[in-house]
Amino acid sequence: MRKFSVRPTLTLKGRTFNGLRGWSGKPLHPPLTDFPIAAYVLAAVFDVISAIGGDGHGWARDLWHAGTFSFIGGAAVSLLAALTGLWDAWKSSEAGTQARRTINTHATIMLTVTVLALIDTIWRLNDYHTSLVTPGGIVVLSVVIACLVSLGATFGGTLVYEFGFNVEAAGDSPVWHQSETDVFPGHHDE
Repeated sequence: MRKFSVRPTLTLKGRTFNGLRGWSGKPLHPPLTDFPIAAYVLAAVFDVISAIGGDGHGWARDLWHAGTFSFIGGAAVSLLAALTGLWDAWKSSEAGTQARRTINTHATIMLTVTVLALIDTIWRLNDYHTSLVTPGGIVVLSVVIACLVSLGATFGGTLVYEFGFNVEAAGDSPVWHQSETDVFPGHHDE
């Protein structure tokens, strides 16, 4: 019995292209969200440790700079995640539903995070060469952003894992039956 299936996951053949939403079964928004979430949480951790370490430690400055680089990367990808998420919501949800209300909550939190992250990044770049450790105000802002992005991700997870939003459910697909043959996108009835 084969132990691995690789090609069906990686193929785009047989999938419908949906513009900024990605391909059927391969949306663009969810994978773009992982990096900003991780970047903002890690940056907050770096900032807190840097502030605790104080001016007397070189590693505190290194963590301050690492947090800055994390925020820059997170903010850049966050803009793409926001764009694809807004397009996804606009094109695939109906007003007046619980799903749309949850999307609105998720989007409001995440857009707030994106704006705060851009403010944080600008503030960081302004203080980058003059501060030896993460300034207190940036530490507070970073922790707020980390908390908000975690909350927003919880709503995003609800959309996918509880509501099945934009998920192509397998149902009684051949992928759940013992077979040596892989099922590719667009070939669900084989």
